[in-house]
Amino acid sequence: MDLQITGLTALITGGSRGIGYAVAQSLAGEGCNLHLASRTTADLDSARSRLLQRYNVQVTCHTADLGQRGSSEQLAKECGAIDILVNNAGSIPRGELTDTTDSTWRSAWDLKVYGFINLSREVYRSMQARGSGVIINIIGTAGEQPTYNYIIGSAGNAALMGFSRALGSRSPDHGIRVVGLNPGSTETDRQRVRWEARAKDQLGDSSRWRELVKNAPFGRLGKPEEVGDVVAFLASPRAGYISGTVITVDGGRAARHQGG
Repeated sequence: MDLQITGLTALITGGSRGIGYAVAQSLAGEGCNLHLASRTTADLDSARSRLLQRYNVQVTCHTADLGQRGSSEQLAKECGAIDILVNNAGSIPRGELTDTTDSTWRSAWDLKVYGFINLSREVYRSMQARGSGVIINIIGTAGEQPTYNYIIGSAGNAALMGFSRALGSRSPDHGIRVVGLNPGSTETDRQRVRWEARAKDQLGDSSRWRELVKNAPFGRLGKPEEVGDVVAFLASPRAGYISGTVITVDGGRAARHQGG
C-alpha cells in the first residue's frame, strides 16, 4: 500500500530511542524527511547514523528539553514547515499520591503534558496557515486504565486524551487532523530493563523475563515497529477521515474483562 507521504516532513519528539525511533523508521521507510528531537545528543547522533544507512531521506537532529520554558517555540522555529508532528517525548515516574511531590508532578507534566500542548500550539499555527497537517500524540493506556500507583501518568495521559479529542474535533475546519495513540506495554529498551529486573527478583535470572509476560495478549509485549507502522498509516492520506479520536494498540488488553 502506497501511503502517499513520500517527501513530506515529520518532526518526532523523543525520536532517538524506543517507540519514537520506531516511528522514525516507519516514516523514513515511506520516504518522509525527518526532524528528531531529544534531550541527549549522543542518542540523536546514533539514531541519525542508523537511519541514513537504511533510508534515502534527510534527517535533522535537535537537542532540546521540551520541559523547559521556550523550548517548544525554539524547536518549531528551527524545523520550519512540518507536515507531520509526532509528540512522543516524556517519561513519567510511578508512585502513589502520597509518595509524590509537587516538583515531581510539575517536572513530569512540563515535559509530557505541557510539552505536547506547547509544541502542538506552535506547529498548529503553521499548519493552519497552510491548510494541512497531521498531529499524532503518543500517549499511553494509563489514561484509559488509570492506576493508583501510576497516578501522575494516569492523570497526565487522560488529559492528553482529552486534548487530542478536543483539538481533533475542530481541526478539520483548518485541514488538519489530530489523533491520539495509546500503546500498551511495548518491548522498548526501557521496558525490557524493568522486566529483567523483575525476573531477577522473582525468578533469580534476568534472562527469563519473557516468562513473566506469557499471559499478555499473544503471549508477548508489543513491538515498537507495530506502533510505528500504525503512526505511519495515521499520518497518511489513507487515514484521511480520522481525527479527534484515540486509538489503542495494546493487543486488546484494555478491553479485557477479568474473569470474563
